[in-house]
Amino acid sequence: MAAAAAAALLPSLSHSHKHLPLHCTRNKNKTPFVKQTSSTVQTTYRKSVIKCGRSIEDFIGGDLLRFDLGQWLSDVEEHKSLAIYPPHEGGYEGRYLNRLRYKGYHFLDISARGLGDPETTLTKFHPVCPAHVGKQPIARWYFPPEVDYRLSLLPPDAKGLVVWVIEAKVLSKAELQFLAILPSLRPRVRVIAECGNWRKFMWKPLKEIAGLPATAEQVSNQ
Repeated sequence: MAAAAAAALLPSLSHSHKHLPLHCTRNKNKTPFVKQTSSTVQTTYRKSVIKCGRSIEDFIGGDLLRFDLGQWLSDVEEHKSLAIYPPHEGGYEGRYLNRLRYKGYHFLDISARGLGDPETTLTKFHPVCPAHVGKQPIARWYFPPEVDYRLSLLPPDAKGLVVWVIEAKVLSKAELQFLAILPSLRPRVRVIAECGNWRKFMWKPLKEIAGLPATAEQVSNQ
């Protein structure tokens, strides 16, 4: 009897919410709308509908068809060094990488973690100390510049070399500034640095991210 009485009282004490199907909802007004009848007090929260934006890419496979590849190629040729922000799930950057490969570019994939000084590693002879594990003598080996060595191996019909830097978000501002001016030191080099993540694939000039002023030609184009 007590359980039945409690069950009968529960609906009258609970708040009723009207849900809108297939829409994102939120409580816009914090002040509830109170409706009182002779026997019960019914509180209904006013909710607003948040429309979920959709584009044509959501219906035809946006992961396969990228409508901004033309702008991507033109920005690579104009700025020569870009900071990209791919989605967290990954995979989208391969579409843009392949388009550069179709244009005749070759790639040097490096990770910013453990890179050391980018200027020394990419453009100068640099020493590398292998792990001695406490038993071998401490040695120092010298390696040629990574960029110059790869440029010397390019076939005659290659358009250039793309230095693709992953995890570039760990680099300092000075290191990003060197990567931004690297194409001016090596004209056949383009730099793509993964500086973070975003909801969709986007890019910006690396000079803008590193805090360098734009050139006069880029200012006139804008």
